[in-house]
Amino acid sequence: MSFWTAIVLIVLIGSIASVLRSRNHRRVEDQSINGNATRDEEAQRELQELRERVKVLERITVDGREARAIADEIESLRGKPDKQDG
Repeated sequence: MSFWTAIVLIVLIGSIASVLRSRNHRRVEDQSINGNATRDEEAQRELQELRERVKVLERITVDGREARAIADEIESLRGKPDKQDG
């Protein structure tokens, strides 16, 4: 094998390796993007469920009571230290 044949083979092998590496990298990126989209959809769904729960809790706490009485109760609870078992 001549010197120039060896050079051509080395360049060819390097080029093929580079192409394969870039294809693999793109495939990994595509999987990552799809995974992020799925997690984002799950997070949006969970956020919507939590908003609905907050609305229900607000209705439960406010129905039949005046807002000022609730505010006073919240302020009184802020001043109390939590009791710990032990």
